[in-house]
Amino acid sequence: MAQHYLRTLFTDAARRLQAQHGSRASYARMEADSDGSDMLTARELDFIADRDSFYLGSITAEGWPYIQHRGGPPGFLRPLGGNRLGFADFTGNRQYISTANLAENPRVSLFLMDYPNRRRLKLIGEGRIVEIAEDPALVTSLMPEGYRATPERGFVIDVAGFDWNCPQHITPRFTETEISAAVRPMAAELNQLRAELAALRAAQSRKEDQ
Repeated sequence: MAQHYLRTLFTDAARRLQAQHGSRASYARMEADSDGSDMLTARELDFIADRDSFYLGSITAEGWPYIQHRGGPPGFLRPLGGNRLGFADFTGNRQYISTANLAENPRVSLFLMDYPNRRRLKLIGEGRIVEIAEDPALVTSLMPEGYRATPERGFVIDVAGFDWNCPQHITPRFTETEISAAVRPMAAELNQLRAELAALRAAQSRKEDQ
C-alpha cells in the first residue's frame, strides 16, 4: 500500500490544498495507517521485472531536481531481497550527474511506466553507489545475462514507499517487440492466404495449358 509514500511526500502545503479541494479526508485515513516503509509485494516485483526502462529522479547539491532515463532488457532492475532493488550502471555519456547526486543526497524517486496497459508505479527510497572495486560480485550479479554493455558500477536502492497511479491520461504506446507479437497471427494468416492463392493460380494455369 502507499501509506508511507503519501505520508512522506505530502507537505503541509499539499494537505491544505487537499482540504481546500475536498480530497483530504480519504488521504488522511491512508496516512494514519502508515507504520513504516511500504513493503513491496509480488504485484510490484512482477511489474518491475517486466520493465525495460524507468526514470530516475535525484537532487543536486544546490537542490535542483534531475531526471534520467535508464534502460536495458526486461528485468535489469532487480530485487535484492526485502525492499531492496539494484541495477548495473552501464557506460554512457559519462556526465555522472545521478552518480554525483547520490553521493551527496541518497534520496531518489523512480517512475516506472507500462504504456500498453496504462499503468505506472512510483517508488521513493535511498540509494547508494557500489563501485566495482568495492563489490565486484554484486555489480556482476546486476548485469543482465548476454546484454552487450559495460558496467561501471551498481546502484542499490532501499525502497521506502510506493504508489500506483490511475491510468487517466496515459496514452498507450507499444514497443517494436510488442507490435511484432500483436501482428504475428495476422502475418501468419496473410502468408497462408498468399500460399493458397498461389496454389490456385498454379492450378488454373495448368488447366489452361491442357
